[in-house]
Amino acid sequence: MRYHNITKADMLNGEGLRVVLWVSGCSHHCHACQNAFTWDPFDGLEFDESAKKELFDELEKPWCSGITFSGGDPLFYGNREEIRKLVVEIFQKFPEKTIWLYTGYTWEELLEQAREDKNLEDILNHIDVLLDGKFVLKLASEKIHYVGSSNQEIIDVAKSLKENKKILYIDNQVILEGE
Repeated sequence: MRYHNITKADMLNGEGLRVVLWVSGCSHHCHACQNAFTWDPFDGLEFDESAKKELFDELEKPWCSGITFSGGDPLFYGNREEIRKLVVEIFQKFPEKTIWLYTGYTWEELLEQAREDKNLEDILNHIDVLLDGKFVLKLASEKIHYVGSSNQEIIDVAKSLKENKKILYIDNQVILEGE
């Protein structure tokens, strides 16, 4: 897996102060994407032990609320195995930290794919919040927290999986229950 950046003390990509891993690789190619430079899965830096240590050093800080995976798309097929390993390890070592993940796939697409993709199933079982859907320029809004267009949803993954229905969250408040 390759990545472009590790952002520290980020407050734009999830609740609280977070560390963000910006991975390479995306097949969605949304028109007007703010991170189009991350689409190429062969661009950026190799995610190695040094990069992992940098992430974990940030997660150990008491003020760090958790980690956000962005990009690119962390759930790009070429990223899934490495993202799974990393998510599971973070979940185990830092149970008090939250794990947020952005993807261009919808919740429904991911549930379908997870039936045959063990990596994806494990990822979904170890993250707290999924921010789903492609960016759509004509639906862009500056009034929405954490996502760029109104079609994108912020999903409480654990509750959604437990209750077998999509549960959306904004600022830790239930705002909508979907089927």
